[in-house]
Amino acid sequence: MALASIHTSTLFSSFPLKRSVNASIHIPKTNNFSVPKIPTRNNIEGLTIPLLHGQKNVTNNSNTHDSYSSSDITMQLYAILDSVSERIEMHNNLSQQRQNWNNLLLNNINMITLTATTLTGVAAATGAMGAQLLALKLSSTLMFSAATGLLLIMNKIQPSQLAEEQRNATRLFKQLRAKIENGIWVGNLTEHDVRCLVEKVLALDKAYPLPLLGVMLEKFPAKYEPAVWWPGKRKEGNTAERKTKKRNSNNNNNGWSEELEMELKEVIEVVKRRDIEDYERLGNIMLKVNKCLAIAGPLLSGIAAIGSTFVGNSYIAAIVAVMAGSLGAVVNAFEHGGQIGMVFEMYRNCGGFFKMLEESVDETLEEKDYEMRENGELFEMKMALMLGRSVCEMRQLALKSVACRMEGIEVDEFASKLF
Repeated sequence: MALASIHTSTLFSSFPLKRSVNASIHIPKTNNFSVPKIPTRNNIEGLTIPLLHGQKNVTNNSNTHDSYSSSDITMQLYAILDSVSERIEMHNNLSQQRQNWNNLLLNNINMITLTATTLTGVAAATGAMGAQLLALKLSSTLMFSAATGLLLIMNKIQPSQLAEEQRNATRLFKQLRAKIENGIWVGNLTEHDVRCLVEKVLALDKAYPLPLLGVMLEKFPAKYEPAVWWPGKRKEGNTAERKTKKRNSNNNNNGWSEELEMELKEVIEVVKRRDIEDYERLGNIMLKVNKCLAIAGPLLSGIAAIGSTFVGNSYIAAIVAVMAGSLGAVVNAFEHGGQIGMVFEMYRNCGGFFKMLEESVDETLEEKDYEMRENGELFEMKMALMLGRSVCEMRQLALKSVACRMEGIEVDEFASKLF
């Protein structure tokens, strides 16, 4: 029995030894083999979690101000965009309404005037007497008087000019809306840019008012003045605000050179000597024509109304009334059918465009820090397109201006090919 137990214990003790040897033969040898330490609860709570919380707090503290600032600017831009979109709709509706005013008033006044002229002629030609003559005289006199009153109101508000003002406002507000949308999409606008956009909206509201009473633009000013729909020059804010406007560029001059500055100055000189002077001349001519027609129309209708009261007593009075009524209808058709007020407003707008271009170039060249300017090549391209030229054509115009000035002669072409 003892022999059996010894034999059994020996057998079991040798068997595991053999397995361990075989297992060690099949495991591949590796160098620097180490088993990672299992983190304990104390390690996790004492080191790892505070470190992660600390990193999160640092990140939030560094980005909170920037994220809120960017979010606030975006919300302000969307608010301005909503206001601009609403103004576009309002100005568009008013332009259509005031164009309808022009057409309806023109047709009605001319119809009334011609009807009264016809009644006056019938009364004089048929030799009507008594009640018939009285009825014709009263009808024609009342019609001439009504036409005179309506024509005075129409000449005062100039519906065709009002419609052109609203069309210009719609176009300019659409440009401003596109600029805001691009700024939101790019995401590079600052608080300074937001203030500038608000100032532009208010400047447009002042340049093209919606109501008629109290704030309507003067339709017959003393002299021609170009329209101004942009805010005046304002100085930059503090240094930090100026730094936010700087653009990162590999080129220290930001696309600017002395040749480009001289080119822009020469083109602006051509604009001032040719385009601005020409539109000022045309604007003054149209202003005088509009004033004369605005006075002549009601004056002729009033003369016709007075002459119609003497029909039956004098043939001369009848002839004067008929001729004055006919001429009044012609003058009214020429003034409002030809939309003289709209043409004058078009000249004002074109003059304002060239004035804005001049101020934009002057303000840009006055800035000595190239990084604060818009990229020079981009500015040149934009200016060329606004003048309806290519960049090469605008450079040729500048060279031609220099040559003409050295020879003491005027440039024989306008800077703009669009207007």
